[in-house]
Amino acid sequence: MAKDARPPERPGPADLSSHTVREEAWKAAVWLGMALAIVGIIVLAQPILLIVGGMMFAVILDGGTRLLGRVLPIGRGWRLAIVTIVGFGFIVWVFYFAGSTLAAQAETLRVVIGDQWAKILAYLGSVGLLPEGGMANLGTQLLGGVGRLASAVNTVAGIFSSIIAVLVIGIFIAIEPRLYDRGFAWMLPMERRASFYDISDHVSFVLRRLMAGRILGMFVEGIGTWLMLLAGGVPMAALLGLLTGLLAFVPNIGAIISGLLMVAVGFSAGTDTGLWAIITYFVVQTVDGNIIVPYVARRTVDLAPALVLAAQLLFGALFGFLGLLLADPIVATIKTTLEDLSKEKGLKAKPAAPGRKK
Repeated sequence: MAKDARPPERPGPADLSSHTVREEAWKAAVWLGMALAIVGIIVLAQPILLIVGGMMFAVILDGGTRLLGRVLPIGRGWRLAIVTIVGFGFIVWVFYFAGSTLAAQAETLRVVIGDQWAKILAYLGSVGLLPEGGMANLGTQLLGGVGRLASAVNTVAGIFSSIIAVLVIGIFIAIEPRLYDRGFAWMLPMERRASFYDISDHVSFVLRRLMAGRILGMFVEGIGTWLMLLAGGVPMAALLGLLTGLLAFVPNIGAIISGLLMVAVGFSAGTDTGLWAIITYFVVQTVDGNIIVPYVARRTVDLAPALVLAAQLLFGALFGFLGLLLADPIVATIKTTLEDLSKEKGLKAKPAAPGRKK
């Protein structure tokens, strides 16, 4: 009796010598790696953003160190120390020497904003536009999109430890940035390292200019707002100037918040001061939007305002305040990297020009 014919043997999942098995295993590993990366980003959102924040702080320190090197030919370590001490010294001056005046104004500002908010709610209720449940329900709707990261750092201790982590990471990276570049490059194949260094240098250049433009905008908006509000007799001009300068670090949304505060305080002192506050807001934002922002965009990467705003809303909803704060540099980094990779791929795909005939 003839034996049953056995089906032809095929490579099993443990037979990695087969090209088919290796190809399928590689596809499965790629998908599994992407899934694990997404889960890791979600679970480790807070430390990842703290690292990104430290890198942005390192970019600021590195930019200041390079700029100081143009006028002070001393070692990089000394220049970095000078920039760090001056920066922290300015922060100490703001919060300690000017703190007594600003603290009193801050309490007054809180009362004024509360009164103005109550008047707005009363008006909306009178015309039937306030949602049912009043202020509590409206506040819940407005704050419903805050991400999980905000709850992780909503305590004073959490905020303080996060700031310390960002500062320490930034200082260590700024001391020797090439060390970390080489560490990342070491994980890449040899033939890809030169391209990585080029892209890394370009991204660093873009972020230095972006942060420099952001700091310049903060000074222009803060000082300009303070002087114009002071000239118009608007109360708490110094505090509003400081808040406007700080909020200028967050594009789009920061300007909206500072404008609302400015107008609310202005109208609390009268119609004339309220109108002057509106004029001040538009003048300062026009100077920043038509002079500083285009100048920075020409020298860095041109980011569409709608793209930045969409990224801020998405990152803010997913990761809280840190995501909102870092959305702009993250988008600039991604765009610069993709543009460089596209240019590199285009150069490789471009056919060589035929030689000239003699």
